[in-house]
Amino acid sequence: MSETSHKGQPNIIFILADDYGWNDIGYHSSIIRTPNLDRLANDGVKLENYYVQPICSPSRGQLMTGRYQIRYGMQHSVLMNDRPHGLPLDEVTLPQVLKKCGYSTHIIGKWHLGFFKKEYLPLQRGFDTFFGFLGGGEDYWTHRIPNEKVGTPEEYRALDLRDQFSAVLDQNGTYSTHLYTNRSLEIIHRHKMNKPMFLYLPFQAVHAPLEAPEEYINQYNHIKSNNMAIYAAVATAMDEAVGNITRALKESGLWENSVLFFSTDNGASKSGSNWPLRGFKNTLWEGGVRGVGFVSSPLLKSKGTTSDALIHISDWFPTIVRLAGGSNIGTKPLDGYDVWDTISEGKASPRTEILHNINPLIRQVNSNSVMFQDHNIFDTSIRAAIRSGDWKLITGKPGNADWLVKSSIRKTFEKSTDSGAKQLWLFNIRSDPQERRDLSGEYPEIVHRLLQRLAEYNKTAVPPYWPDPDPRSNPALHGDVIGPWL
Repeated sequence: MSETSHKGQPNIIFILADDYGWNDIGYHSSIIRTPNLDRLANDGVKLENYYVQPICSPSRGQLMTGRYQIRYGMQHSVLMNDRPHGLPLDEVTLPQVLKKCGYSTHIIGKWHLGFFKKEYLPLQRGFDTFFGFLGGGEDYWTHRIPNEKVGTPEEYRALDLRDQFSAVLDQNGTYSTHLYTNRSLEIIHRHKMNKPMFLYLPFQAVHAPLEAPEEYINQYNHIKSNNMAIYAAVATAMDEAVGNITRALKESGLWENSVLFFSTDNGASKSGSNWPLRGFKNTLWEGGVRGVGFVSSPLLKSKGTTSDALIHISDWFPTIVRLAGGSNIGTKPLDGYDVWDTISEGKASPRTEILHNINPLIRQVNSNSVMFQDHNIFDTSIRAAIRSGDWKLITGKPGNADWLVKSSIRKTFEKSTDSGAKQLWLFNIRSDPQERRDLSGEYPEIVHRLLQRLAEYNKTAVPPYWPDPDPRSNPALHGDVIGPWL
């Protein structure tokens, strides 16, 4: 590709934090200091009505495909190291499309979209280079995970760190955030200016276990809780990494033609904070699905703004493909929308609805469910949620419904007063983002309409694919290294 033909194609930098909560970023009045993220967001567009999935693999799958997880059987849980499953091979991925547009494609960090066969690895799904880990989490220093296939997992840890296809054996003791940052800097500095770049950086941070270098922990000596201080340190180390990467982009001359996307993959666990939102990671409450996100770039027409336009993680696929000058022809039907004009120019979002999920494998146990008047439209014992305009409907068993407030002194939980058997809620998210007032009894016609929408989506869903664990996955059978076994 010539220098001239690349000028209209920006470099795409996509940074994905792991389990990063709504109240864990500085500009949301957090106790955590994130000056680099704050600066990028303040210079770009903050996305304050932005949604992700409540857990890891589904968010990553929707980012990579632009399609809801019900389309390919990933609506239940995350991908597990010992089960033979992954993002189906007939799904077209974002890096595959970008490669056709002439991009170099790199992933540095966490994959978590399947590895039981070699065909599911990142290098087979459109990436030119891969440096990182395949599973859901591991030790930040040793890059090993407990092996659940042995009697004493605390005494046996399997390595999950690869450079291309090969296991990396010489980085024990290197903190993962620093490790991935250094590799990112190498990619940036050796990148050829006459070719556009897609750099996908899904950090391990701030996922458990809570581990950080002492110099970051010491910045939070004023926080009484040791775990809270370490969590803040993990976030601050990530913030510093983003600053170093942005600086390298500017020093290399790439920044002027780059678009940086920042997103979490889901809400925080109880280690972090989603305040003032309700719920946590792995729940359908706003704390699980409303995500920290922003876009920063010299190419934005309107900078230094805040957007309340409805945007979903599946929208990044068509948005990025449009920026790259590519086409969605050849992909399966997308659920995502091109939202670049919404972000860059402040135009109305083309999106008016989000299917948060339908998971028939998780149900509310309630013998009275069939008595609900619209149960025949959609089984309200099923865990599901949909957003339509300002309205959000939740059914079934959405997960921990508490609120968590953090200060430098303590964590304070505000417990939900909902009945354990309750299985249907309706909220106006615009006026009640904390989901405190259930309006299902006051607006039965809206409940009816949204249950119909869930039923329509459910008709198009493929069954959840949740295979049994495979004993052949035991890393002890494969050189003590996590990787393909079939």
